[in-house]
Amino acid sequence: MSMQAAIASREKALCFDYLDRNAKAIAALNDSIFYFAELGMQEIKTAGLMCELLEKGDFKVQRGISGFASGFCATCGSGAPVIAIHTEYDANPDNSQASGVAEQRAIVEGAPGHCEGHNVNGAVLVASALAAKAAIDTFGLTGTLKVFGAPAEEQLISRPYFVRDGWFDDADIAFANHIGTDLSVGYGLIQSALVSASFTFHGETAHAGVAPWKGRDALDGVILMDMGLAQYREHMTPSMRAQRVITNGGDQPNVIPRTAAVWWMFRDCSAEGALKLFEQAKKIAEGAALMTDTSVSVEVISAVWPVRGNRTLAELFQREIELVGVPDWTKEEDDLARAVQAKVKVPVEGLKRTIAGLKGPAVQNPGANDAGDISWKVPMVKFYFPGSIPHVNFHHWAAGVPLATSIAHKGALAGAKVMAAAIVECLKNPAIVAEAKRTFKDEIDGVEYRPLLPSDEKPPTDLNRAMMDKYRPLMEKHYLAQKPVFS
Repeated sequence: MSMQAAIASREKALCFDYLDRNAKAIAALNDSIFYFAELGMQEIKTAGLMCELLEKGDFKVQRGISGFASGFCATCGSGAPVIAIHTEYDANPDNSQASGVAEQRAIVEGAPGHCEGHNVNGAVLVASALAAKAAIDTFGLTGTLKVFGAPAEEQLISRPYFVRDGWFDDADIAFANHIGTDLSVGYGLIQSALVSASFTFHGETAHAGVAPWKGRDALDGVILMDMGLAQYREHMTPSMRAQRVITNGGDQPNVIPRTAAVWWMFRDCSAEGALKLFEQAKKIAEGAALMTDTSVSVEVISAVWPVRGNRTLAELFQREIELVGVPDWTKEEDDLARAVQAKVKVPVEGLKRTIAGLKGPAVQNPGANDAGDISWKVPMVKFYFPGSIPHVNFHHWAAGVPLATSIAHKGALAGAKVMAAAIVECLKNPAIVAEAKRTFKDEIDGVEYRPLLPSDEKPPTDLNRAMMDKYRPLMEKHYLAQKPVFS
């Protein structure tokens, strides 16, 4: 029995013993997802493995929820309270990185890779759910656990669809987990709102050398929209952000493009502000179309509310964090972290060995996460567990170095213990859930949640398909030979 189990309640002690016993399975799941390295909307093997493990653990699994082939909801238990736990598991393009080496080295050159640690998120989600179910079954705990797999967080897509389609209507509280550099949790407004949309301009082709005056250049519409938003930045409030990539700029220079498209993301600290910026962008796009004698169509890809954390649930997680404690890092693990920090020229401090205090009210940052809608629907907390190297930015090759090493494995074990402990504590003490609901009402202060996502919008199911079709055959040779087995 671990020291944590010795001082925990019998329910938590069972969870901790279960997780310690299955540490190798957690590591294998973590590494399997790392090598799958599937982009958002195409996490088929990742979600398939997670669902398979949950089904073997006697969860009832519903696949393909809200039209997401790689989304799922797994359920166990019955009655109240209903606890929803959720996370993401998608990789990023051109982030392939060998784990455990303190230099840039692609596993497959140009391929997708995990350089934020969503592979570890997925391992923590499944492991904590299986541990909590073991406690539910052993001690006859009353309550329902719903486990949500959320595709395409990097594009901020799936969870607003889940909320819009009613998957969280019966939830009393919700927990989200994410990799970080330490065990920590906070409350208040944590992240920002965002509207993600594609603007497609439609014109007419012509020979660009012989008779360009006969064409209507869709790319000109894209460029003028960009110029219009550049001029509008002077009038944006300091909390607003707008970023874009041109996704279709035509086919070849001697053909006037009939179609051109640009993908924009609009951010602000409030849902209202992000929506206001999006509406202004639509006006600018219409103006660009008018100037270029083209037309423009708009497709909303996703629209998310800012992430907020409930104080009652944050205080609960802080207690569990202090119970579980920081992993005992070895010299070799700390040396690897220091080597990476030195390589990318950030402070060389190694891995964190202390527990952070409860953070809050949070200082809201301009980043966004598609869990935001859930946090305005029900009381929610988002906690962080170690596994990343301090001072190393996500989406950079260096962030991928620890993600299939013992650093990530130990961090996942600690994160799963914290989440499993919080789940069983809420099942044992429904008063915590009731208090979370009470403080949630005070925190939102009368704000009425309404989805920003249009009611008829459908998920972009083909997103990233071509890239995964290109690279998956090259990546498959690096997949782990053995599947994880929990017992």
